[in-house]
Amino acid sequence: MGGFALVALCTAGSAFAAVDATRVGQELKYDENQTKVGVDVRVGVGGLTGDSGDRTAPGPLLGITAAAQPWRLIGLEGGIEGQRLPIDDVRVGDEQALYRYNVGVLAKAGPLVMDDKLRPYVGAGVGLSYINATDGADSLYDNDFIEEVPLAAGLDYRFSESIYAGARATYRVLFGEEFADTADPDGDTSGNLVNFGLMVGGRF
Repeated sequence: MGGFALVALCTAGSAFAAVDATRVGQELKYDENQTKVGVDVRVGVGGLTGDSGDRTAPGPLLGITAAAQPWRLIGLEGGIEGQRLPIDDVRVGDEQALYRYNVGVLAKAGPLVMDDKLRPYVGAGVGLSYINATDGADSLYDNDFIEEVPLAAGLDYRFSESIYAGARATYRVLFGEEFADTADPDGDTSGNLVNFGLMVGGRF
């Protein structure tokens, strides 16, 4: 999965280099009549890193995103995402987990290649997640709000004017993660979040 992220990032970089510098101004010119808006559904898997990752296992995610392409090279999106992260701790019962509910926005940039069907891109944004511990784990794990800075690399493929699909790797830098402070005598719950997903959507 890490290899996919590296390939996507390198592909996006190469594609950017191939864009003729004389066309950049034209590509970035906003045209309200040409702005395309779409909605997509994404599924994937991912997990926490660092000390937080030592206490949890990777889990599935589901998200819905609204996206717009106001410029040919730059797109914007906002969405919601839910994820289940199983707790790996012998002090709590089986089937206990942290549920993550996220809202966020992302700006992404990338050129169209292969007859305007394939778009490699990189992106960055901001987000907020609410972490909810299941009842069997709430003696050690707390509900918590976490600020996020998502950094993404991916590929989108357009099958037609209205249907597209894609794959993405996202590394989320987390701030304020205190949900496991009680579980750790040292109060050390640092870590970030790595997710990999596939999506399909439509534009109108």
